[in-house]
Amino acid sequence: MRRLFPVTDQTVSAADREWTPGELAEAYGYPADMGGGPWLRANMVSTLDGAAQHDGRSAPLSSAADMRIFGALRGLADAVVVGAETVRSEGYRPARARDAFAERRAAAGQGPAPVIAVVSASLALDFSLPLFTAPLVQTLVLTGAAAPPERIRAAEKAGARVVIAGDGPGVDPARAVGALAERGLVRLLTEGGPRLLGQFVTAGVLDELCLTVSPALTSGYAQRIAGGPGLAVPERFALASLLEEDGFLFGRYCRI
Repeated sequence: MRRLFPVTDQTVSAADREWTPGELAEAYGYPADMGGGPWLRANMVSTLDGAAQHDGRSAPLSSAADMRIFGALRGLADAVVVGAETVRSEGYRPARARDAFAERRAAAGQGPAPVIAVVSASLALDFSLPLFTAPLVQTLVLTGAAAPPERIRAAEKAGARVVIAGDGPGVDPARAVGALAERGLVRLLTEGGPRLLGQFVTAGVLDELCLTVSPALTSGYAQRIAGGPGLAVPERFALASLLEEDGFLFGRYCRI
């Protein structure tokens, strides 16, 4: 993996090797000063022609390096925020403890693995899955006050904790971030899907985007990395770093 930006080391011998988990943790560390509040980053993948999925899943667009970065981002996060449709389509399982990040997490006062926080209005989820019944750390389900009571009971019976973060059936993105922060979960990572990321963008609560650009073309009508209503004025982000491996680009962009 090569560091393309910022260029801090021109040593050729360090360019073509696999970065260690510790190096990735340093490259993707959360800001030392988050202004006393939460920091929400997104991790998404896109093809050259803007597709965020192929056949409904992001995995075909990924690579070994992308999965290492995926693991590092999870290893640094307090909570992973994910939409219900992504849970269903990607077959989400509980987050696991990663030995490479255990010491770092302990020093930061974090649990052994990030909390998975599922965002759902209808709670149309299979609560018999290990994500809800057998996680290493209790799974949260974020929903609105008007969510079906019987589905709330089903989630709680399975072992999940239900968090109300909206006055209607759905979740208010800003309230969701605030509700997680109130529980001490301030290093936040969202892995989508596109509709949930679009809601965070529209609400103005996304602080950082980690974007993998896959050197592939798919054509077709796949979703972009963020969907839903657009912003009246585009929000600008600044390039913080850029890595490359096997033609894949791994960019970090922070809100200006």
